[in-house]
This record gives sequence, structure tokens and C-alpha cells, in this order.
Amino acid sequence: MFDNLSEKLQRVFKNLRGEGKLTAENMEAGLREIRVALLEADVHFKVVKQLMEGIKEKAMGQEVLTALSPSQQVIKIVHEEMIKILGAHQARLRFANEPPTVIMMVGLQGSGKTTSTGKLARYLSKNGNSPIMVSVDVYRPAARQQLAVLARDLKLPIFAGPDGENRPLELARGAKREAMQTGRDMLLIDTAGRLHIDDDLMTELAQLKEALNPTEILFVADAMTGQDAVKSVEEFHRRLGITGVILTKMDGDARGGGALSIRQVTGQPLKFVGTGEKTDAFEPFHPERVAQRILGMGDVLSFIEKVEQNIDQKQAEAMQRKLLEDEFTLEDFRDQLKQLSKLGSMESLIGMLPKTGIFKELQKAKVDEKEFGRVVAIIDSMTPGERRNHMIINGSRRRRIAKGSGTSVQRVNDLLKQYGEARKMMKSLTGGLMGLGGMMGGGKMPGGRVAAMLSKKLAGKLKMPGPPGW
Repeated sequence: MFDNLSEKLQRVFKNLRGEGKLTAENMEAGLREIRVALLEADVHFKVVKQLMEGIKEKAMGQEVLTALSPSQQVIKIVHEEMIKILGAHQARLRFANEPPTVIMMVGLQGSGKTTSTGKLARYLSKNGNSPIMVSVDVYRPAARQQLAVLARDLKLPIFAGPDGENRPLELARGAKREAMQTGRDMLLIDTAGRLHIDDDLMTELAQLKEALNPTEILFVADAMTGQDAVKSVEEFHRRLGITGVILTKMDGDARGGGALSIRQVTGQPLKFVGTGEKTDAFEPFHPERVAQRILGMGDVLSFIEKVEQNIDQKQAEAMQRKLLEDEFTLEDFRDQLKQLSKLGSMESLIGMLPKTGIFKELQKAKVDEKEFGRVVAIIDSMTPGERRNHMIINGSRRRRIAKGSGTSVQRVNDLLKQYGEARKMMKSLTGGLMGLGGMMGGGKMPGGRVAAMLSKKLAGKLKMPGPPGW
């Protein structure tokens, strides 16, 4: 979601690098461009003012103007000041001294509270907790059923309450008793929202807070609403006292200003972000990593963590050997597409890579996720021998494969052609991505080399799906 801001800042830094020598005048011009880029990204004007004051104070000093690499010094300063705005450290969830820990999910209607409740429950469950959920939204049609469906899909418990019970406070109290009796250590309460803030909503939320004494009150904000999200969270915090924010739809085409503004305006940290529609598209908010992504440095640590959580290491090491020995077959390619589908959307993965060097072109890649399934269908229609040696696939074999996969000979031809290009691309990327693994700690960082190797495979495959006309 920070693409527009990132591109504009990259242009500013490029212009500064192009200056023979930095002076107070051209530095001032560069800082003006940074200010405009932030305002156009919908960052709150007070936050922009504070950010620019911090950057200007350091960037206009003699240490920067006389440095051997002044533009790099400016990037470093902008990075440091952004981290201050976003929060110096990752803000973790707080837990009650005695279980269950009660978490209230609050926010306006349509911000993604119910989905975020399910995502947070899944995240907690994966990290050793035993959550139970309850919906006290008795006003929006099918709101409670929506959470029940999510709970069923996630195979996590939900408190439905007695038949006919439609009092939010009694539902929440009943859920807390259920959590205590069944040994659940986390209670997630999906509260009602409104299209706008009103007294009835706030009175109900205040009653829930008083009765349940929640450890966390998390405001769920839609990143797509920009400054409106900042105004809403500010009002909720004034009247309710939130303890953190979950920012949803971070994968959308938003300008990103809300993410940069919320913490500074409210004083409360961003704790999680939703990065897609699937229940696993949910992750802790890391200020430093987000600042790196805004400045085009990528977020390699998050990439590594995602790979390590979803990819079998032994299989990855075997694939590394095949790549190095030029034995990467269509069969391997199919298996890797299936593995990659576990990592989330390709767009989000590409966004984690740096926007410079050999990775720059990857940022332009457009991947239709549905094509993965079509490519797998074509490869599945081949014989084992054809998958291991694509060179034997002649005209008659191509016709048979096309018929078996329900596609056309042209699509089979496209697949084979792009498969050959992908193999070449993967070999050319080996050095760059292995170097990236070394930058991130190489063998010292757990999974660093494996992650670098897998990112190489990812890069190679991006060219594969989605030929024209599919």
C-alpha cells in the first residue's frame, strides 16, 4: 500500500544523488519534495510537520552536507525519523495476570472487525494460546453468523449464548464464564459498529469495558479510509481509551498515510496489520520493517519468517541442489507452485523484496493467482517422463496435453517457452539472492540461506503464469 509514497521518495533520493555536491539550497528543495510526498500520501499534517522538523534538523547539519555519501545520510535520517513516528519497537499484546485475557475489538462498521477477530484468534492459536470468540453485534444482520462461520472454518470455539439472547452485555459475561470453565486463556469480543460514531455505541462499549475489564481494547481501522481512520481512532481513544490498533486492508491501493499517522495522533501503537482476505493474511506490526518498505529497502525479515513458517526445509534444500545442478524440472516447478500458494499472494511477497538492483523489475510483475491452478493442470496432464524432460514434448504430445488439461496447444507452448525463460532467470538470480541471504546473516540467521534460495525460485516463477489471452 506504500507503493506511491515509496516511488516518490525514491525519486527524491535519486535527485539528491545526482547533485555533484549537496548544498543547503538543494537539500531544502529535497526536503520540500519529501514533505509534499508525505502530504499526498494522506499523512496527517501535524505528523508531517513533526517528521519534517526532525529530518530537517539532522539533514541540514554540516555532518550530512560534507559527508562522502550525503544522499545515503539523508535516507538514514528519514528512516530513523519514520521509525520514531511509527514506534521505536514492536508493540506486543498484553496478557492478564489471571486468565482469561479479554480483548475487545472496536471500530466503525465495515472496518473489518469480525474478520480481524477471526484472524487474531487464529494467530493466537498458532502461537500457543487457546482463544474463544464471541460476537455481541446484535444489530447488523448475520453479524454473529459471520463470526460463527469463521470459527468453524478455523476450528476454534465460539460462544453462541442461550437461544434468543440478544443483550450484548449478557453475551459477553456468558462468554467470559465459558472461557473460565473450559480453560480458555483468551476471550475475543467482536463488538458492534456504526457507520459513524454516536452516543449509543459509545455507551454500550463503555458498559462492556466496565463489566469485563479488558486487558486490550483494539481499534480496527480500514487503511483505505486514510485520514477518516485517524479521526475515528482519535475519537474512540478519547471516549473509550484504546490500547492499540489493527490496520486492515494493507494490501489495498491506499496511500498509507493512516499507518504513519495513527500512533502519533493517538499515542497508541499499531499492533497488527491485515494484509489480505485469507485468515492467515495477518501479522504483527514491525515499525522498522514498515519504514524500510516505505523507503524501498524491502522487508526481507518478514519474507524469511513467512518462508520458514510455511516451507519444508528439507524439501527446500533438495530444491536448492537441483537449481544449482540445473535439474529443475516441470515436476519440481509444479510442486513449488503448490508450496508458494501457502505463502500468500505473490503481490505481497514481491512487496517484501527491495525495490533496487536485480529486484527492481520484479516490482512491475503482475501475477494472476488463478493461473497457478491452470499451470498445474497442464503439467498434471503430462506423463512423468515429459515432466522430467520437457525436450521430448513434440507436436502430438502437446495436442494430447492441451486436450487433457482443457486448454489449447498455444497455452501449452506458452507454458514451455516461459518455463525455459524461468530457468534462465533463476540461474541469473542465484548470485544476487544468495548475496541477499548473506546480507541478512547468511548461515548465522536461522533459515537465511534457505529463504534467499526460495526467494530466487519465487522470482523465477513470477514470469510463468498468466500469458496473454489466458
